[in-house]
Amino acid sequence: MSALEALDERQREAASILRGPVAVLAGAGTGKTRVITHRIAHGVDTGAYSPSRVMAVTFTAKAAGELRGRLRALGVEGVAARTFHATALAQLNFFWPTLAGSPAPSIIDNKVRLLGQAADAVRLRPSTATLRDIASEIEWRKVSMLSIDQHAALGRSVTGIDTERLVDLQRGYEALKDERHQLDFEDVLLACAGMLEAEPRVAASVHEQYRHFTVDEFQDVSPLQNRLLELWLGDRHDICVVGDASQTIYSFAGADQRYLLEFERRHPDATVVRLETNYRSQAPILEAANALMHGRPGALELVPARESFSADAPTVTAYDTEGEEAAGIAAAISARIVDGVSPADIAVLYRAHAQSAVLQQALAAEGIATTVLGGTRFFAMPEVRQAILALRAAAVAPTEHSFVAGVQRVLRELGLTEEPPAAGGAQRDGWEARRAILRLAEEAAPDETLRSFSDALMARAKDQHEPELRTVTLSTLHAAKGLEWPHVYLAGWAEGALPISYAQGFDAIDEERRLAYVGVTRAARTLALSWSRSAGRGERAPSRFLAEIGTSARGTGILRETSPNATRARRPL
Repeated sequence: MSALEALDERQREAASILRGPVAVLAGAGTGKTRVITHRIAHGVDTGAYSPSRVMAVTFTAKAAGELRGRLRALGVEGVAARTFHATALAQLNFFWPTLAGSPAPSIIDNKVRLLGQAADAVRLRPSTATLRDIASEIEWRKVSMLSIDQHAALGRSVTGIDTERLVDLQRGYEALKDERHQLDFEDVLLACAGMLEAEPRVAASVHEQYRHFTVDEFQDVSPLQNRLLELWLGDRHDICVVGDASQTIYSFAGADQRYLLEFERRHPDATVVRLETNYRSQAPILEAANALMHGRPGALELVPARESFSADAPTVTAYDTEGEEAAGIAAAISARIVDGVSPADIAVLYRAHAQSAVLQQALAAEGIATTVLGGTRFFAMPEVRQAILALRAAAVAPTEHSFVAGVQRVLRELGLTEEPPAAGGAQRDGWEARRAILRLAEEAAPDETLRSFSDALMARAKDQHEPELRTVTLSTLHAAKGLEWPHVYLAGWAEGALPISYAQGFDAIDEERRLAYVGVTRAARTLALSWSRSAGRGERAPSRFLAEIGTSARGTGILRETSPNATRARRPL
C-alpha cells in the first residue's frame, strides 16, 4: 500500500511535496506525526530519498522514539530521527577527536552542583532553588545566543542575586567547566554550531551526509537551534517544518514562534499547507479551543473530522476551596470509572506541580491509582528493570509453562498479587507497573517467547514506548503537550493560577492563553474545567480565559455551568 493512501486530502498534499521548503501548519489533533512519517516513507518509496540521508529532528527523546517506531512500521529503517541535542552530540563525538586530537569533552549531568561550587568560590550561599533559577537563566542566555556581557546589559536577574553577582557566578561556572574539560547541555549545540562555522570540511561532510530535513514542533525552536539548523542545511532548501504557533508554550526557555510564523517570508518559494481537520476532539471542545485563540497570530480554525450531535459542551464548576475542588474532581472521576470508563482514559491537568499533591490525595481517598507525568519514567522504575532481568533469566531455563503463564510466574515471584495494594503509595505504583507488563504479555502474538518478549521490552525502553498504565494521569499542562485522553479535567482555572501570578504583560499572558489552549485540546470526548474561590487566605476570581471561551465568536454559549454537589457514585470494593 502506498504511504499516501491512508491520508486525508490535506495530509496527502503535505506528504506529496518532497522538494523545496515546506511549512506544514498543523493544528492540535490533525495528524502531524502521521504526515511527517508518511512523507518520509513516500520519499523513500519513490526513490526521492535515501533513508541514511534524511534527518528528522524534534525536541524530546520520546518524540524521536515515536518517529523511529512509526517509520519502522512503514518499512523505513536508517533515518536519523533524533533530538537536536542528540544529533549535535553525535557530530561532536565524531569530529572532535580528528579536529582536536583528543576525545570530546564530557557532558555535565548537574548544573546546580557545579553552580554551587562556583558560588562557593565567590563566597555566595544561594539556596538550591535559587541555583536552579540561575541554571535556567544560563540556559536561556545560551539558547538566545547571548554572551555573559550581552545578558548583563539586558538587566535580567534572579531573585536574591543582583546582576553583578550573577555575572561573577556565570564566569566562575564557565571557568570550572573549562578546567574540567566539560560541556553542559546547551554547550553541545553551541560547540556543534561553532565547529560547522569554523571548519569547512566538517560542514561539507555533514552536507554530504544529510540532504533532506524535517523539523517537528518548529514553533519551539530557539535562536540557537535555528542557527544550527541553518548550518546543517547550508545552501540547500529541502526542509520541511511542522508546527502550530498556538502551541508555543516554551518561550521562557528560549522558544521563538517567529521562526514558524515568518517561515514563508524567509523562504519566498515555500509551500505552506494548513492542517485544520481535527481527528481527536468533539465539536464543542474545538469550539472552546477556537474561541480561546481567536485572532491570535498563526491561529488555525480547527474543525471536527466527523459530526457528533450528542457531544456534551465543556463544563465549568466553581468550588469554595482547593480541597473541595480536588474532592469534587475525584468524585466525578470515581463516578465515571463506576460507569465503565478505564482510569487510563482520564487525565487531570493543572498549571503548576504544587497543585498535584491535593489532587493525588483526593483520588487516593476514592481508591483511584494515579500516575504523575514527569516522575520516574516507566522503564527507569526499579520494578520494571528487575522484571526485565528476571524474564531474561527465566528465558534461559527450561520451563513447562506456556508463555503467558511463565510471565505470570516471574511477576508473582517479584510481588505481583491478584488484588492491588491501596492507592497512593510506592507499592501500588510498583504493582501497576508489573500489571502493565503482564497485559503486554497477554496481548502478545501466539508464538511469543520469554526471550523475544524481554527483547521487545528492551526495544520499547530504547524508543521510550511506554505501555499503558490503568491509572488516572496527573500532569502539568506543559508535560501534557502532545498527549490526549478521552476525558480531561482542567483544575485551577482561577486568576493567579491560570494565568499564573507572575505572568505579567501582554506576551506573558498570551503564553498562558496558549497553555490553556494546549490543555483544552488534550480532550477527546469530555472536558471539565474547575476553579476555587480561595487559595489559603486569599480570594480569587475565575480565570479570564473562562470568559474568553464562555461564548464563541458568534456569541453562542459553549460552556455549561455545573454544580459541585453532583450525586456521587460509590466505587465497588
